[in-house]
Amino acid sequence: MNALFHPARHRTLIRAATALVLALGAGSAVAGDENTPTTDGTHAASDDPDSWRFRATAYAWLTSTSGNVTARGQTVDYNANFVQLVQKSDSLAAWMSYFEASKGKVGLYADFVWTKLGFSNSTASYRNLIAGLQISSVANQALTLSMTIVEVGGTYEVWRWTSQNGSVTALDALAGFRYWNTSVDMTFDRNTTADLSRLGFETTRSFAIAHDGGLNWVDPLIGFRLRHQFTPNQELLVRGDVGGFGLQSPFAWQALAGYSYQWQFNGYALAGVVGYRALATSYSTGYGPDTRGLDILMHGPIVGASLRF
Repeated sequence: MNALFHPARHRTLIRAATALVLALGAGSAVAGDENTPTTDGTHAASDDPDSWRFRATAYAWLTSTSGNVTARGQTVDYNANFVQLVQKSDSLAAWMSYFEASKGKVGLYADFVWTKLGFSNSTASYRNLIAGLQISSVANQALTLSMTIVEVGGTYEVWRWTSQNGSVTALDALAGFRYWNTSVDMTFDRNTTADLSRLGFETTRSFAIAHDGGLNWVDPLIGFRLRHQFTPNQELLVRGDVGGFGLQSPFAWQALAGYSYQWQFNGYALAGVVGYRALATSYSTGYGPDTRGLDILMHGPIVGASLRF
């Protein structure tokens, strides 16, 4: 089950993610702070540290993914890039959005991801625990994975520095929770007379289908976010967080880097956003034929638009 999170790799991921978080938080010496002017030389209301500032972002995450899923005690490994997922998914429907509200040094944020991924037998492999079953080469989707991921949390600016050329660098500490809701359907070609319904499979003459019944869990998380504003219109953001801590999942991590360029329109700022995001977790429950679980690593470019006011 824990192909992504066996002990050696688990320790490696912990060291890597922890190093990222420590690197982001390493600087904490000099402080400076002033409002940043808009392109017309005035100070927008949203730059007033005593006023509320809001950011709403819609984005696309072009994910590649790898890991394994378990349903009815049967485990399937998968590894697919974005193009392969697009080719086998029934629908391109997905939704990713981010919202942040901040006042002074304190902020609140929420991130939402919903997607449904389809895998062919060329990107999924069955560990063959039951003789006479193999991952389907006939069905359009040998494996279907649906996910809803909701992250909420708070930020606090712990350090800010303004250089002589006007660029601004700030470091935020963050903490929150990431809620996962997933469901898996596995489709197998059936070449056995065994009564698979006793094991919880749905069966037809040609196929056996295993549903995991859905998984829900929550990962606590902590991390840092580094922001650097080159000019009033250009910003670079780097973020890292770790979580899980054995409360429900053993370990979870996320890394994100993004660049934005904004334009001012009648007191509003519209920004284009590009970047790269990686997210991983592992969770399992049950025993024997009732075992259900998910090990997943998702990563890929992000592109979106952000409205700031």
